[in-house]
Amino acid sequence: MTAKPAAAAARATVYGYPRQGPNRELKKAIEGYWKGRVDAAALRETAAELRRGAWQQLAEAGVHDVPTGDFSYYDHVLDTSVMVGAVPGRHRAAVDADALDGYFAMARGTQDVAPLEMTKWFDTNYHYLVPELGPDTVFTADSAKQVAEFKEALALGHTPRPVLVGPITYLLLAKPAPGVAADFEPLTLLDRLLPVYAEVLADLRAAGAAWVQLDEPALVQDRTPAELNAAARAYRELGGLADRPRLLVASYFGRLGEALTVLAKAPVDGLALDFTESGAGNLDDLAAAGGLPGKRLVAGVVNGRNIWINDYEKSLATLGTLLGLADRVDVSASCSLLHVPLDADAERDIDPQIARWLAFARQKTEEIVVLARGLSGGTDAIAAELAANRADLASRAGAALTRDPAVRARTAAVTDADGRRSQPYTERSAAQRAHLGLPLLPTTTIGSFPQTTELRTARADLRAGRIDEAGYEERIKDEIREVLSFQEKAGLDVLVHGEPERNDMVQYFAEQLTGYLATQHGWVQSYGTRYVRPPVLAGDISRPEPMTVRWTTYAQSLTARPVKGMLTGPVTMLAWSFVRDDQPLGDTARQVALALRDEVNDLEASGTSVIQVDEPALRETLPLRAAEHAAYLEWATESFRLATSGVRPDTQIHTHMCYAEFGDIVQAIDDLDADVISLEAARSHMQVARELAAHGYPREAGPGVYDIHSPRIPSTEEAATLLRKGLEAIPASRLWVNPDCGLKTRGWPETRASLEHLVAAAREIRAELPTEAA
Repeated sequence: MTAKPAAAAARATVYGYPRQGPNRELKKAIEGYWKGRVDAAALRETAAELRRGAWQQLAEAGVHDVPTGDFSYYDHVLDTSVMVGAVPGRHRAAVDADALDGYFAMARGTQDVAPLEMTKWFDTNYHYLVPELGPDTVFTADSAKQVAEFKEALALGHTPRPVLVGPITYLLLAKPAPGVAADFEPLTLLDRLLPVYAEVLADLRAAGAAWVQLDEPALVQDRTPAELNAAARAYRELGGLADRPRLLVASYFGRLGEALTVLAKAPVDGLALDFTESGAGNLDDLAAAGGLPGKRLVAGVVNGRNIWINDYEKSLATLGTLLGLADRVDVSASCSLLHVPLDADAERDIDPQIARWLAFARQKTEEIVVLARGLSGGTDAIAAELAANRADLASRAGAALTRDPAVRARTAAVTDADGRRSQPYTERSAAQRAHLGLPLLPTTTIGSFPQTTELRTARADLRAGRIDEAGYEERIKDEIREVLSFQEKAGLDVLVHGEPERNDMVQYFAEQLTGYLATQHGWVQSYGTRYVRPPVLAGDISRPEPMTVRWTTYAQSLTARPVKGMLTGPVTMLAWSFVRDDQPLGDTARQVALALRDEVNDLEASGTSVIQVDEPALRETLPLRAAEHAAYLEWATESFRLATSGVRPDTQIHTHMCYAEFGDIVQAIDDLDADVISLEAARSHMQVARELAAHGYPREAGPGVYDIHSPRIPSTEEAATLLRKGLEAIPASRLWVNPDCGLKTRGWPETRASLEHLVAAAREIRAELPTEAA
C-alpha cells in the first residue's frame, strides 16, 4: 500500500508522557520533600527539569505539538480538583496555609485528616484521587498550573498543547462527599462547572494556546441518554465560546460508540480516537457517521498501553482509510504514554533480538513520527523502516520462546472438574474452623511488611558481590523472625512471613516462571510516588520449581500459629505485566493458573493450611463495556478456581482485592469460591461490606480497617468504628479484621502502632458480642 499524501502533512503528537524521569528523579525528590531533606524550591526545580527534558525528547524525535499540564506531583485528577477549586472542607485550611502541603494532604492525608479516596483509572493499574462533590460544592477557577507549564514550554520554543481532564469525565469519576446522600449525582453540577472550564480556557488562550486537549475517556464506557445529552450540552457550550483556543476532545481505552456522534456534531475543532485493538469499531463507526468534515482527527494507531512494536503496514492501512474521513489526520498513540516505561534502550540485560520487539515511550514516539512521515510521503519515504519492522515482527512470530508444546498440551487437557473444590463452602468452612481453631473476628494482614533500608541494602550487596547468597539468606531469615515475633506479640491470629525476599508481588513470580522477561528500568507509575516494573509476558508459561514453599515453611517452623502462603493470582499476573498480544488473554491466564496450581498444591503438601492468592486486578481488568463483561469474568474466575481447587477441604483459600469499585463484580467475587476475601474498605467507609451483604455473599470477608496508602496511624477507636460498620453488613462469624492492603510501602513505626490498634479494636468488639455470636 502506498499512502496518498494528505492535504496538509500529517503531524506526530502524543496525549501525555511519563513523568518520573529516566531514574525516577521525581519520586526521589517528592519523598525527599516529605521527609524534610528537599525543600519546596528544589522540588519545583526538579519538576521543571523533568518537564524540560520530556519536551526536548519529544521535539527532537519529531513531535509537533507537545502536551503540557499532564505533568503531576501526584495525580492529574487531583490536579483537576485544584484547578476547579473542589477542595474538601477538611483540607481547606491546609491548602490555604500552604498550597503544596495541602495538595499532598489531600493525596495522603495527615494524622488528623483523612485523604481523598483512591481507585483505579478505568481498566489500568494507575490510581487516581476521587473528587468529593455535593450539592453545596462551589467551583472556582485556578489555572495557575496549566498556564505556567504552557508558558514554560512556549518559552523553550515548543508548540505546547495544554491537556485537561474534560468536565464530563471529571464529574463521572467523582463521588458524593462524606455526609452527602449516596444517590447524589455529581453530573448535576455540570452547569456550575462549565463556566470554570470556560475561564480556564480563556486564561490559556490569553497565554497564547492555539489548541487545548480535553480528555473524555469516560465516554468510551456505557453511558445513559442523560449522560450523552450532558456531553452534548457541555461541548456545545464550550465550543460556542467567543474567544477560545481550538478544542481537541480526546477519548481512549476503547470504542466511543454512541458518544462518537455526539462529539462529531459538537462545535469542537478535533477528535482524538483509539484505533488500536481496544478501540475496535471506531473506524467503522466514524465512517458510518460521515467522518469529521471540517475537523482534525488525531488517530491513535500506536498502542499506548503495551510495549510491543507497532505493525507499520497495518497502521498505515488504517491511516490511509482515515484520510478520507477528516480534513486533516495526525498520528498519535492510543492514549497517554504514562502507562508504559520510558526507554527500552536502557535495557541492557534483554537479548538484543528480543529487545527489538519492544517499544517503550521513546520508541513509541519514534514509531508515531515514522507513521506520520509515511502517511504524508507514502511508503517510499519510510522504506527502510518498513523493512526493519517486517523483519522484527517475523522474528517474534517465529521465536521458540513463544510456544511450548508441553504447556499447550496440559492446558488443552483441563476439564471443568479441575476448577471446582471437592466440597461446597458450607462443608469446607466447618472443616477449616475445626482445623484452625480461630477466634471470632480473626486478625491478620494482607501479606507484605515494610521493605526496610536494611532489606534494600541486602539486595544491593548481593548484586554487587559484597555478600554471597548464604549471607543474603541469613538476612532474610533475620527479617522473617523479626516480623513473626512482632505479630505474635501484637496478638495477630493468622500470620505472614512478611515477604522480605520479594521485590514486587508480580515480578517476584515472573522471574521464576518460564515465558516472562524482566526489565531493569521499566518503571511505570501506579500512584503518587509508587512505581512498579511490570514484567513482560512474552511466551508460554510454566513453573520449573517451587517458588515460595521454602520461605513459607521456614516461617511456619518458627510459630505454632498458622502462617499464610502468599501468591499472586493469574489475572493479576496478566494485568500487572505487559501481556503478550498474539493469543487470547484467557489462554494465557489458564497457563499461569496451572503453574500456580502446582505451587498451591506444594504449599499444602508442606503443611501450609492457609493460602492466599491475591487478585487485586480482577475488577481493574473488567472491560469498559458491559457487553464484554461476561466473557472476561468467565475466564478470569475460572483461572482463579483452576489455581486453587486442588486442595483439601480443610485448607483455607484466601484472596485479596484493593482500590477499585467492586459493586458490579460481586457475583464474580462469589464465583471465585474463595473461603475468605479481604478488600479495601477504609477510605470508602465500608462500602464494599454493604455491597457484599446486598448480594448475599455467603463466605467470610475482611473489609479493611486500616488505610495503608496514608502515613496516618488509625486509632483503636477509629478501627473499632469501622468494624462496627462492617458488622452491620457481615455477621461476626464471617468477619475478619485486616488492613486494606499490604504494608510494603509503610514504615515500621506506623505499621507497629496501626496493627496494635487493629488488634485492640478486634478484642474490644469481641468483648461486646453476645455469647451466641460464637
